[in-house]
Order: sequence, then C-alpha cells, then structure tokens
Amino acid sequence: MRRRSGTFAAVGAAFAAGFVVGPLVAAWAQEGGRAETYRLLNLFGDVFERIRAEYVEPVNDRDAIENAIQGMLSGLDPHSSYMNPRMYRDMQVQTRGEFGGLGIEVTQEGGYIKVISPIDETPAARAGVKPGDLITHLNGNSVQGLSLQEAVEQMRGERGTSIRLTIRREGADRPIELSITRDVIRPQVVRFRMEGGDVGYIRLTSFNEQTETGLRRAMQQLRQQAGNNLRGIVLDLRNNPGGLLDQAVQVSDDFLDQGEIVSTRARRQEDAQRWNARAGDIAQGLPLVVLINAGSASASEIVAGALQDHRRAIVMGVKSFGKGSVQTVMPIPGNGAIRLTTARYYTPSGRSIQATGIEPDIEVLASREDASTAAVARREREADLRRALRNENGGQAQQQQQAAPPLPPLNLPAGLAERVQRQPGEGAPTFDPTKPETDHQLQQALSLLRGLAAAPNPQRRAAR
Repeated sequence: MRRRSGTFAAVGAAFAAGFVVGPLVAAWAQEGGRAETYRLLNLFGDVFERIRAEYVEPVNDRDAIENAIQGMLSGLDPHSSYMNPRMYRDMQVQTRGEFGGLGIEVTQEGGYIKVISPIDETPAARAGVKPGDLITHLNGNSVQGLSLQEAVEQMRGERGTSIRLTIRREGADRPIELSITRDVIRPQVVRFRMEGGDVGYIRLTSFNEQTETGLRRAMQQLRQQAGNNLRGIVLDLRNNPGGLLDQAVQVSDDFLDQGEIVSTRARRQEDAQRWNARAGDIAQGLPLVVLINAGSASASEIVAGALQDHRRAIVMGVKSFGKGSVQTVMPIPGNGAIRLTTARYYTPSGRSIQATGIEPDIEVLASREDASTAAVARREREADLRRALRNENGGQAQQQQQAAPPLPPLNLPAGLAERVQRQPGEGAPTFDPTKPETDHQLQQALSLLRGLAAAPNPQRRAAR
C-alpha cells in the first residue's frame, strides 16, 4: 500500500470527513512550533492510515475522525465534547424545552454514566432513578467505552419505546434493573404554589428558554393568590443541573435592582464579560430564601451566588455541585458542533466556585443520615470528576488579583438563625416529594421567612 506523508494523511483524512482544517493546522504550526506541530500531525496521520489498512474490519473514515475529535475534546475536561449533527439537533430541541427520552441529567465518571438528577415528573423520576445512581448497562450492554454523548443518544428515542437500565446504587446489595418507557419530555421548568397562605414557593428544575418567563408568570400568580398576605418567597434550586447562562442572568436580574450579576474570564483578557442588573425586583423586596444542594449546578450556582453576594437572599441547604465553567457551543457547518469550555464564571464578589461550590449561609441537612461522614463522602461534586478544572482562587490568578472579600453579615434578627433546625429530629418522617411537610429543608426555610415577617420592623430587603 502506498502511504502518504503523515501530515498530508491527517489533513486529507479530515477533508474526507468533511472538516475544513487548513486554518487550524496553520494556527497550530505557528503557536506550538512548526516542527513539533508537523511531527504530531504526522503521528496522527500514521495512526489513521494504520487503522484504515490493518484493523480487523473496515473502518468508516468519518467515524474514525469523529471519534478522534471526541477523544481530543473529552480529554480536556468533563464538559467539553463533540456533537454529531443528530446530537446537535437533539441539544437544540432540549434547550427549547422539549425532547424525547427518559428525563435525567447525567455526567460521566469512571467509565459509567452518573445521574446528576432526574427531571421531575418524567419516566426516570417515576421509575425511581436517584441522584448519584451509576448506570452501568443499557439494554444489557455495558456503557464502558461509550462517550457521554453516545450513551445519551442511546437513552433517547421515540415515545413509547423502552430501554432497560442497569443501575449500581450506593447501599444496594445488588444491581438494580429498571425498564423505562421513553416519553416526550416537556419538563415543567417552573413550579409554584402557596405554602400556608403567606409564603410563595417557586421551584426551578432547569434553565432553558422558558425559565425566566415562567418565573415571572409564577410570581404574578402567587401575588394574586396571596393578596396582600405574601410574606416571602422560597426559590428552590435543589437538583437543578443548570442550563443557559442568559437565563441564569435574567432570573438573577429579576430579584436585583442593581449591581453585578456574574462575570466570566476567558483565556484572553479581552474576552472577559460582565453582566449587571437593571432596576426592578419582581418580588418587590420581599424576603427570599434560596434552597440548594449537591445537585444544584452551573446556572443554579450563578443565581445562588449573585443573590447571596448582594445579600438579597439567604442561601440555605448544603454545598452546591461546584461547576463554575462556561461551555460555548460552536457549530461546524455540516458537521454538528463542539461544546468547548471557554471561560470560568465569577460571582459579584469575585469568587470562583469551580470545584468548590456555593456554601450556604445556613446549612440545613435533608435527613439525619446526611450527618454521617460516610454520607457526606458519597456526595459527588465537580471536584470529584476526572480532569475537572482547578479553582483559580487558590492558584496563579490569586497572585494577580486580590482575594474575594468576605461577604457582609446576614443581619438577621437576634436568635432567628439559631432557631433553624440543622437536621430533622429523631423520628422525623421520611421525605416524600408529594408531601411538603416531610421536606425538612423547605420547612426550615418557611419558618425562617415567617420569623423575619414577625420580627419587629422586619427587614424587607437585606442589606446590600
């Protein structure tokens, strides 16, 4: 077999797969040193040709190139990836708020698919899938060797079709087998209700294009239901895996009158961005409690961090997931898109929460079991993922800028924070999502808000 030179083999292979790489090759050669760049491209081309010529079965050129791109991206961090045209279309549909599948947010760890959280009222949630579950097999086939996108693609499908999941769960003696029927997933991203006639409860399950509009609608209806008796708002971001950055900015802006919401810092200083609040608070200064937990990630952490830094809200629960990076989706004409981590985000006070998370102002555990050391160790967060970006607050960036200042005090009425029960009492009922009275974190948030309303001259707006 006549072999082309490695460099031209690599470029030719990429063109065969439909990718325009000329400018990229030139940029690599200029930036990394021409000789070393060409040597590495020769290596890629030689391996590609060897696979085409000698692999036990014929190899599709496009599949080989796409696998190489996927490997290149997934080797950077847990959140960068390649999407083929079908995956890219699916992602666009999901962002709009409707897609077909099971209804779970997942990541990849140790070769398995790890559940971040099931979406409320979806087939996965009804089947009993839980945060932290490890999906080891799909229809009896191991997920080892599959990329995250490939596994997600297998779990999606037409409404009415079924898939069998094999799950490994902490504390379970044996693998759990679940047969789940796919459905059209139209997650109700905003849920709301009155609690006791005086406190509004709003839960955001994700941040897609419908979130901020739904939040405003919820706030309007809660005011109508409560009349003049609305004393405060609980914003529940627990197990909210995030989503669109612009929606996180708009949700934060809805509760802030002024000041910075979030900033991003990229590789080049000139690419830094900053978002500021506009006048207007849809809650009109009512006391606000934000609930977070280990499943609150990304856009959820932007909202919690902004409201916490401005002391607009009291953040309650347990430490969040710690995903403080921004992914940009870059379409490749005719060839899907890449999802590339392009920046870190920072809260208004200058905190990077990458791999650290948002610490609640008042820690409240969901159950007594959470107080044990073993349970705390089981809570997987961003810092536990392979190749997770480091937190720059403790690295070189710290030498180039001042440390983020400490947050101002909460200024709660004397003794109010001390009355919060940090964990359920002995004999407390097991949490049942259909029974709010069993939700210990929610009940403590309601108690705190009512305590604020009952205090002399209650502070309707926390100190800025």
